[in-house]
Amino acid sequence: MNTLVIVVIAAVCLLAGYTLYGRWLAKKWGIDPKAKTPAVTKEDGQDYVPTNGWVVFAHQFSSIAGAGPVTGAIQAAAFGWLPVLLWILIGGIFFGAVTDFGALYASVKNEGKSMGLLIEKYIGKTGRKLFLLFCWLFTLIVIAAFADMVAGTFNAYTVTEEGATVLAELANVNGAAGSISLFFMGFAVIFGVLQKKFNLDGWKEVVLGLLFTLASLALGMNLPLVAGKSAWLYVTFAYIFLASVLPMWLMKQPRDYMTTFMFVGMILGAVAGLLVAHPNMNLPVYTGFQNEKLGNLFPILFVTVACGAVSGFHSLVSSGTSSKTIENEKDMVKVGYGAMVLESLLAVLALCVAGAAASADGTAAVGTPFQIFSNGVAGFLEMFGLPVYVAQCFMTMCVSALALTSLDAVARIGRMSFQELFSVDDMEHAEGWRKLLCNKYFSTVVTLLIGYILTQIGYANIWPLFGSANQLLSALVLITLCVFLKVTGRENRTLFPPLIVMLCVTFTALVQRAIAMVKAFSAGTGVFMVEGLQLVLAILLMLLGVIIVYTSGKELFRKKKGTETA
Repeated sequence: MNTLVIVVIAAVCLLAGYTLYGRWLAKKWGIDPKAKTPAVTKEDGQDYVPTNGWVVFAHQFSSIAGAGPVTGAIQAAAFGWLPVLLWILIGGIFFGAVTDFGALYASVKNEGKSMGLLIEKYIGKTGRKLFLLFCWLFTLIVIAAFADMVAGTFNAYTVTEEGATVLAELANVNGAAGSISLFFMGFAVIFGVLQKKFNLDGWKEVVLGLLFTLASLALGMNLPLVAGKSAWLYVTFAYIFLASVLPMWLMKQPRDYMTTFMFVGMILGAVAGLLVAHPNMNLPVYTGFQNEKLGNLFPILFVTVACGAVSGFHSLVSSGTSSKTIENEKDMVKVGYGAMVLESLLAVLALCVAGAAASADGTAAVGTPFQIFSNGVAGFLEMFGLPVYVAQCFMTMCVSALALTSLDAVARIGRMSFQELFSVDDMEHAEGWRKLLCNKYFSTVVTLLIGYILTQIGYANIWPLFGSANQLLSALVLITLCVFLKVTGRENRTLFPPLIVMLCVTFTALVQRAIAMVKAFSAGTGVFMVEGLQLVLAILLMLLGVIIVYTSGKELFRKKKGTETA
């Protein structure tokens, strides 16, 4: 089948989902453009910052569009491209976008409270503590997986079969992508300061953002920083530490805004390439229910596609950062529902690029999902006259930015989850140990240190656990939203199907993962640093999930409809 036809069908479905279902939900739940949002009523210049709707959209999309839509869609294509496409479209419209929008909506309507605090309000303090612990454990997995991806992308060295370390074939390209990232960080701070000082918006903001983006690309390509994976891992953790503790307007928001220009360029490059070349989808339509490498289609397809269809992590961004910067409630559909729909389109593009890169007999291209996608789109850009080196640098930077923009968001959310886990209402008179644990610098260091230790597992080993935990998190968020909508007298029945499906998928996947780890130890092939840590995390996540679902479910049936409104 022609890949262009697949993209057009997907784009029409996703646009229809946004226009019809997204707006129907907003109308059903109620949007008040005249209401004062938490960003306005609680403005503090740190987390609560009234921001233009398109800038918040850029932040939301940049933060949620991590490695998932590319890596997940391409890996899951082992089952065939049709099951992946169907799940991306159905999941994106009725599962993922609903969860993201619902979390943003509930947070904005509750003074910008994070999901943990929403659970305390609607489920109880015990539920809140358990959920925050689950969230914190989940952020550690994400930090480990994505940091390992970023460092691996910038790594300029490779190990030969004889064990010798030599310069990789694309050492300069990888080094240039790393340099571009560093310049991006520096220019983001300058951009943030100028934006704050001169209150830039509209075309001035766009022009300045584009100039800094182009300057980062030009300088980075001409000044490649050739370094090994360990060095880049240290740089990555240094950056996400700063992004976790600095005010949103100073680094995180401007960097997300600038990165969006790159993402748009990447998506347009992929779309234009498919329009002009319109290559065939060479991957098989369907390979069967069981895959020798991945396992059974249920539940592995769902947890592998992950963020391209539905992600619990997105709700942490919606309620953790975006809800505190929404200037007007009318922007919520665009930010919450729209950003997820665009991410699903990115997943479809990744699937089509991988299909075009596969050989005519259906054999998938060699390399990691990032490499397959990057090389494919770079090839399209070269068709339009872009020099090979420039195309390769641009795409390597883009795919690494997919992980980096999620990394800085999840590190900040991890720090906030750790703080909320130990915070009390009267922190001024709290015990010394509690004040230490709630200190933003201390909590950030603890979170990142454990995340760094987990990087030793490697993203390939931790990805299945990430997918399972991520989808379970979405189920926990959905059950909380069901309670919120019920007690506020709003429609919540549309959330039951995704909630039930996600619970079945994730618990099945986690149980299978735990059994696989136990078998590895029984056979004497298990290593504690790899299989052992995964087993511990899988069991912890399952236990927490069961307790939270039981606690939340009890409250869902106990609470009466419309009690909060009354």
